[in-house]
Amino acid sequence: MKYVILVPDGMAGLPVEELGDRTCMEAAVTRNMDMIAKKGIVGMVRNVPKGMTPASDVANLSILGYDPLKYYCGRGPLEAANLKVELTERDVAFRFNTVTVCDDRMADYSAGHISTREAAVLVELLNRELGNEKFRFYAGTSYRNLLVVTCDSPEKADRLASVTCHPPHDILDQPVARYLPAETGLVDIMKGSKKILEDCDINKVRIDLGQNPANMIWVWGQGMKPDIPRFRDAFGKNGGIVSAVDLIKGLGRILGLEVADVPGATGYYDTNYEGKADAALEILKRKDLAFVHVEAPDEAGHNGDILAKITAIENFDTKITGRIIEQLSGKCDYRVLILPDHPTPISKRTHTADPVPFAMAGKGVEPDEVTLFTERSAKAGSVYLKNGYELMKFFLGDSGAGAGG
Repeated sequence: MKYVILVPDGMAGLPVEELGDRTCMEAAVTRNMDMIAKKGIVGMVRNVPKGMTPASDVANLSILGYDPLKYYCGRGPLEAANLKVELTERDVAFRFNTVTVCDDRMADYSAGHISTREAAVLVELLNRELGNEKFRFYAGTSYRNLLVVTCDSPEKADRLASVTCHPPHDILDQPVARYLPAETGLVDIMKGSKKILEDCDINKVRIDLGQNPANMIWVWGQGMKPDIPRFRDAFGKNGGIVSAVDLIKGLGRILGLEVADVPGATGYYDTNYEGKADAALEILKRKDLAFVHVEAPDEAGHNGDILAKITAIENFDTKITGRIIEQLSGKCDYRVLILPDHPTPISKRTHTADPVPFAMAGKGVEPDEVTLFTERSAKAGSVYLKNGYELMKFFLGDSGAGAGG
């Protein structure tokens, strides 16, 4: 039996007035996802436990079968794992975004989705000017990068890891001074980055081209070295991860899953959809399970771009879902599960903690009466799971002990 989990990040949302009070999922043409709904079961699942931040690290941990209340370690350590940065018990890993601050307000959480090549040059500059034995900067993908802070003791690291930091996509158009962390060293680094980046050549060129400059860094998503059981130990299956972003790839490495590197996988609208589908199919030749994550719908939600979100959903449907199902059908026994990790509504331009729809079909799955895959239809589906981590065990058919609470 082969297992496929398809995650269009942030695909779910709320009704949009411009779409006749339909959601982007309802407006998109999704014949393949609807086929899965028709041939299988549809339901709702809460991936973000009440009281936790509705972030992709929390939600994807749930999808992979791990209770975030027990295993959550923060975004930074997961991204560090993919960048092969070894953390000690005195280290705190922060995600930092290259952002655009204009008139002391958060104008753009991604600096115009700056290229990975440009961002790497900026990170090298920051390391040269601000890096030392305590602060180390690492380049990631596009605007998504890493800061590791080494503290004098594990106790001080634990205190630093508990400092409140705000994701930049949650404070768009807000005064940045209101959301700076209450930790002098971090604030000094963030303000120091602004002085360095504002006058660098890359940003001068970006401004000349009418692009948003990466004129500051914003730290958030911090955590310490994780302790999470490997996927095979938890569920008795081996598998692989396909994603463009360090967060998901790092989570895969920590869980002992094979991590695919797909040329042209950007984490944005222009990602290599077909390449991701093909990478998943290659993984399934050797492994039991493939987990495919695409960031594009989430980015469109953050940008408040209705057309881009609909297009991303349709691309996911045809170039990921359809491509994989076509290759598996008639060749092996399989099950497929599709769901967003969390909603990213156009109207809010950020994540919410609301339950998300899921559809599951394949060998051993008896169809219910739902024939469409949308937020509205899923609420009338046959299953509701209040704990997202329970879905993996349900999907695998109760194989493995699981890694829940």
